[in-house]
Amino acid sequence: MVFMGDRATLLETGRFVQRHAGNAADEIIEAAEAVDAAVDTTAEQETEAETEARHRLAAEKGDAASMSVLGALLLRRGDLDGAEPYLRGATTQGDRAAANNLGVLLHQRGYPDEAAGWWRVAAVAGSAPAAHALGRHHRERGDEPAAEYWLRQAAEQGHALGAYALADLLEHRSDVGAERWLRAAAEQGHREAAYRLALALERRATEPSRGPHAYDTGTGLRPGARTGGGPVAGGEGPLVAAGGAPAGDADGLAEAEQWFRQAAARGHRRAALHLGAILEKRGELKEAGRWYLSSAKDGEAKAACALGFLLRDAGDEESAAVWWLRAAQDGDGNAANALGALHAARGEQQTAERWYRAAMDAGDVNGAYNLGLLCAAQERTAQAEQWYRRAAYAGHREAANALAVLLLQAGDANGAEPWFSKAAEAGSVDAAFNLGILYAGRDDDRTALTWYERAAAAGHTEAALQVGIARLRDGDEQTAERHLRCAAGGGSAEAAYRLATLLDARRPAPGPAVLGAPREEKSECEEWYERAAEQGHRRAQVRVGMLAAGRGDVAEAARWYREAAEAGSRNGAFNLGLLLAREGAEREAALWWTRAAHAGHGRAALRLALLAARRGELTEGRRWCDRAVELGPAEVAERAARLSEALHQELTA
Repeated sequence: MVFMGDRATLLETGRFVQRHAGNAADEIIEAAEAVDAAVDTTAEQETEAETEARHRLAAEKGDAASMSVLGALLLRRGDLDGAEPYLRGATTQGDRAAANNLGVLLHQRGYPDEAAGWWRVAAVAGSAPAAHALGRHHRERGDEPAAEYWLRQAAEQGHALGAYALADLLEHRSDVGAERWLRAAAEQGHREAAYRLALALERRATEPSRGPHAYDTGTGLRPGARTGGGPVAGGEGPLVAAGGAPAGDADGLAEAEQWFRQAAARGHRRAALHLGAILEKRGELKEAGRWYLSSAKDGEAKAACALGFLLRDAGDEESAAVWWLRAAQDGDGNAANALGALHAARGEQQTAERWYRAAMDAGDVNGAYNLGLLCAAQERTAQAEQWYRRAAYAGHREAANALAVLLLQAGDANGAEPWFSKAAEAGSVDAAFNLGILYAGRDDDRTALTWYERAAAAGHTEAALQVGIARLRDGDEQTAERHLRCAAGGGSAEAAYRLATLLDARRPAPGPAVLGAPREEKSECEEWYERAAEQGHRRAQVRVGMLAAGRGDVAEAARWYREAAEAGSRNGAFNLGLLLAREGAEREAALWWTRAAHAGHGRAALRLALLAARRGELTEGRRWCDRAVELGPAEVAERAARLSEALHQELTA
């Protein structure tokens, strides 16, 4: 048996949710309502300089509204010294917006307590931006009750930033009311709120079967879709849960997708990344690529990496490498692993090693595992063991399995066992199978079967075959058949042959042939024999040939016998010889019988002895008789001995 080492490892990265405080002054600078009305369409035709000059003139005459607007204009421009006297003047006259903006100015100057005092004045006067700023101020100081009070004041006035900040505070406390305010902010166009609302909806829709939202990462290979030997690329970008949501949650997932879409349309790069992953999972690759591209252009490394995999799967490896390079340079270990795998496939081992090291430096444990694979392929066993150990100690289950295989091959079974166990307990199906092999080698069949059954339950084909064989040995045909069917369905030729043999034994004995009777359809057992035969299973090929011969299909029988014989089957060679002899091709038949006899087939040796006797080649005949006696079985040996004696008498007569 071969110890397995599945290299299509699937890793998981935590979801990333941006939690920013929203410190930009523009978010809380408030315009004066009176001026908004006064400006009307005239302001649309004015330049900024003309607007400023007009308000400056009015402000010099003591107009509070113009002082407030002029102060806001200067504040937005960053002219704090110029803005402060106008804002203080307007505040003195009771302008609410000026009080809020004065708080912004003081906060920027580094006087948060004085700023909070003016925000309180404005908030009490009904300023939602001031209530939001004041609530945020209290939260930064750890006064959550006061923060909640003022943020709620802002949120209830329809202030999007206040609603979002309140939702963030409530979510931090695991308060179910958070979603209401996230929705309120999202409906007003707050893109981060839309993104987080989408995450919450998706998490609730998938939680019963998948748990919290997670991004799946794999090998340069999507889960269940791109497995196959080779280096682990560490993931290909985020993949959302799919197919795991219980019935009835489709609406929740659909709503989540809509909010991801809205956030992405407003330029939220992680929402675009997530939306791309949803669409890719659904097979809508063109649109998925557009969102990945949008997110990647905005600087999202994971999107650049995912776009690279999408391009690679479309056959554009060069473009894929460009995006992987961009992502890897931004610190994405997954992309670095993908580049390493790309260069390794091209035979550029040094470049591959450099990228695997970059992945490792980026914190991707797959980098160490891939370095181990690279060294093992170059027969640098000591270095391979070093990198496998490093990855295994970091919790990489397939590295633990690979390390155990390496130790076992070096004869250290005791050292291998704990690593196999660690990998198996972490979910490595191959490690569970390998433990079965390890215990079978120690003649501990009971423990071996336990591990085989565990691996088989996870879909391991060879493990299912071993369970089927064990259950057949125990006489439990029903359980054996179930496992053999699983293994045969998974592509095991041996399982297909054993399943066919099991079904064949249950068939009733064929009745006498009836002239003119319709030809029987192939039985299920014959179909399994044929499946195994097509995969090159020699005994199955012989059996398919025998069944064909039984139906009178000589050409089909000869084809399968020949395939088996050419692959080294002595039974195939013997049966092909019989078929040829019946067709009159005795010389060719002798060639195949000779091959079979040299491979240890007693009946073939006896046939050659009879053939030589008929030709009068008595010495040659006796030589083949001796070989038939040696090979058996008993009845062949007995007939060969009698023939040898008769030939001896003929020779000595």
